[in-house]
Amino acid sequence: MTAPPTQPAGEVTYRDEVLDLCVEVSPEGMARLTRLAARSDQGDQGESRVGGKASPASGQVGSPRSPSGLPLLDVVTPGSGRAWSGHRYVESETGARMRYAGGSQRTEGRWRVLTFLLEDPRSGLRAEVVYRVLQGAGVLRSTTRLLNDGPSPLAVESVTSFLGSGLAGPGGELGDLEIFWAENDWLSENRWQRRAFRDALPDLDRRVHGADPRAMFGFTSQGGWSSAGYLPMGAAVNRRTGHAWLWQVEHNGGWHWQVGEHTGRGDEQPGAIGPRSSPETAAYLALLGPTDREHHWCLVLEPGETFETVPGAVALSGEGFEGALARMTEYRRAARRPHLDHVRLPVIFNDYMNTVMGEPTTARLLPLVDAAANTGAECFCIDSGWYAELGERWWETVGDWRPSSSRFPNGIEEVLDAIRARGMVPGLWLEPEVVGTRSVAAGKLPDEAFFCRRGERVVEQGRYLLDLRHPAARAHLDDAVDLLVGDLGIGYLKIDYNVCPTPGTDTGGLSEGAGLLGHNRALLEWLDGLLERHPGLTIENCASGGMRADFAMLSRLQLQSTSDQQDFLRYAAISAAAPAAMTPEQAASWAYPQPEWSDDEITFTLCGAMLGRFHLSGNLDRMSGHQQRLVAEALEVYKRVRSELPRSVPFWPLGLPGWTDTWLALGLRNLAASYVLVWHRPALDDARRPGAAAERSSVILPVPHLRGRQARGELVYPVRGLATIFWDEALGQLKVELPRTPSACLVELRAG
Repeated sequence: MTAPPTQPAGEVTYRDEVLDLCVEVSPEGMARLTRLAARSDQGDQGESRVGGKASPASGQVGSPRSPSGLPLLDVVTPGSGRAWSGHRYVESETGARMRYAGGSQRTEGRWRVLTFLLEDPRSGLRAEVVYRVLQGAGVLRSTTRLLNDGPSPLAVESVTSFLGSGLAGPGGELGDLEIFWAENDWLSENRWQRRAFRDALPDLDRRVHGADPRAMFGFTSQGGWSSAGYLPMGAAVNRRTGHAWLWQVEHNGGWHWQVGEHTGRGDEQPGAIGPRSSPETAAYLALLGPTDREHHWCLVLEPGETFETVPGAVALSGEGFEGALARMTEYRRAARRPHLDHVRLPVIFNDYMNTVMGEPTTARLLPLVDAAANTGAECFCIDSGWYAELGERWWETVGDWRPSSSRFPNGIEEVLDAIRARGMVPGLWLEPEVVGTRSVAAGKLPDEAFFCRRGERVVEQGRYLLDLRHPAARAHLDDAVDLLVGDLGIGYLKIDYNVCPTPGTDTGGLSEGAGLLGHNRALLEWLDGLLERHPGLTIENCASGGMRADFAMLSRLQLQSTSDQQDFLRYAAISAAAPAAMTPEQAASWAYPQPEWSDDEITFTLCGAMLGRFHLSGNLDRMSGHQQRLVAEALEVYKRVRSELPRSVPFWPLGLPGWTDTWLALGLRNLAASYVLVWHRPALDDARRPGAAAERSSVILPVPHLRGRQARGELVYPVRGLATIFWDEALGQLKVELPRTPSACLVELRAG
């Protein structure tokens, strides 16, 4: 970490047509982020300034600065702690001592990279805060890199990936602010919630007490499931102005984010009693990876050692939640690993869900292979169980990854050849990070290749957990995958992760959280290496459905299983909200029609995958010819619209879906067309009563981006049925009538 030439006190600014950013450096050397906002004056071409000197693409003064700009980072060390006791990551002594030591800007393709070097004169700790701005997209990606430049070891208990204030936007009041978050549990993913900022953090009357609040509002994920409990996302929206921040923590392990109210400018004592030089309050956001308090993470930096945080990204928009999410969607596409799968979007048949359920055999699979091919599937994935002998309790024996001889008497190659003969890509399920306690691999690998705590291997639900920091663990997985891909010709891998190690591993003398972070990063490196060796391989990310739906994984892997939910009525709410957590072309939702279902039930489950990745399952081989045609028609429609998905952004005509809503709607829009997917379901407690009716048979769906524009509405699926639609151009409203429940339809609105 080499210091660039020291900049004079002044401003470091970046401005383009959609984003306005300013870091102010005081005469004392304190660097504060005093402005981060979406711009409303779209016509300006934008520019950037460093140290008060304009460079090409520079602009004039932008939106008002926050009166309570914060230091660029918060870092808690046990020897310094916090200046104001509590659980907030905004008041550390070390962060307040950091002084600006230089900065630089450079351009890397579409990215503008702003680097700020800070140093603590007392401890010798140095920090490099890096903002990577996706130019013209309104998204900033932030990381912090620490260096112990002092003479003694230095313990660190937390460090922010991003810290900034001004969530209410220019001219906004905290009373205008709403906070969004998504609850995310097994079988009930993507449940977005909202709460007024002042309901969560009431006004305590700073003028009377003369001190900052101690409260914060935030969420945490622990262990190896990054999205168990909550998605690693959140948003703050000014309901009066529409100014919005939307953020994500890009980590496949533990993380924490919090918002709160503050008045300090970083060089004043937060708890000081009496009047402040800056009495106005602002709302802050802190994004962090693992911490000591939440995740048993603590790291001792020896002199000369460095540590880099997990990334955090913030999207800003003046058009509310959906506007910010549209920008985050563009960022996700720009920041991920390129892959042809993101464009081709083949239909995947997977034998598991409500079908084979982990008991594959040659006799059971061959009829499914033919049925899947006949309906239009392009990939056939054999899910769990292919490695286990018949009659074996296979949960505790996973990890050897060799095909079963009793399930496939002529070898699994017979089934794989049949898949290829029908023009489909063969795939297999794999759970690489676990080794069953009764597996052969468990006895071959050394203890150091597994998660250990206090000298013992960690056991979770009959499995040991591989520690991919160890070369033997990585070699074991490389051998397995190279056999499956190289020798068996597998073109698709479904990677699962069904246990959650908490808090981690202390192998190597580290804290448990630090050990888990090391493993998580080693997993990402292993995946990068796997795709380098096999660039044509498509990999699905799964962890008991959506328990590891984070951008660290999705920036590398091609698609994400959205849930393990087996109830097609409940799955609709999960599918409808999925494009908030990931790009639409990566959101794989199950559609599992069954021969005993009605036509309405079949089209309902098939519609759920239309605006994402089609994960087809179900006992297709036992269906009637009419039922198979319903499936084939759905796949024909999907193949016509799928080319639109990778250039579309989501919107929700009825707002973000509620878990028990009887009407659900998801839209995707691009410059040429908008698609609206509508579900009508009975009240869930009546869901098993035949013909159960919801409260009304039609719904009005606002589509404001098409208001006043000539557009043609077309019902594209189901091809036959009772659905009727009417497009009101003047009001920008789509009326859909679905008189029965459950029922669903897909509508195309194509602008003239």
